[in-house]
Amino acid sequence: MKSTKAVFAAAVASFAVLAWSPAAHAHGGDGAQESIQPAFRTPVANVPGKTMTALVVTYAPGGKSMSHRHGEAFVVAYVLQGEIRSGVNGGEPHVYHAGESWTEAPGDHHTVSENASKTKPAKLLAIFVADDNDKDLVIPDKK
Repeated sequence: MKSTKAVFAAAVASFAVLAWSPAAHAHGGDGAQESIQPAFRTPVANVPGKTMTALVVTYAPGGKSMSHRHGEAFVVAYVLQGEIRSGVNGGEPHVYHAGESWTEAPGDHHTVSENASKTKPAKLLAIFVADDNDKDLVIPDKK
């Protein structure tokens, strides 16, 4: 059985790769960029082969992400601070406030993801349930 310290070290190492991979940093069309920080990564005990990974996404005022997908991951997004405008699969974008959440099914196309405010920062917690070996949790659209 792995010690807690060994599991934590492995999680930190995997986050370093994930958080700094090009796919993990999507850029807005106007040069704005969100900041992505790892929160946790853990196997889903009752679903062999699946891992839950969480990232904290911080948007500067007016910040946005380019359109992207999350592969075969199921995603839950929870707004921690401010207001986030989100639109999936070309649908009408909705503004979510702190304390609100939405989900994205595997294969969904996240067409709008941005801070709804031009003056205040916003932050969300993105939780992914994906295959253990799925390292590309954010796949930006090709330009």
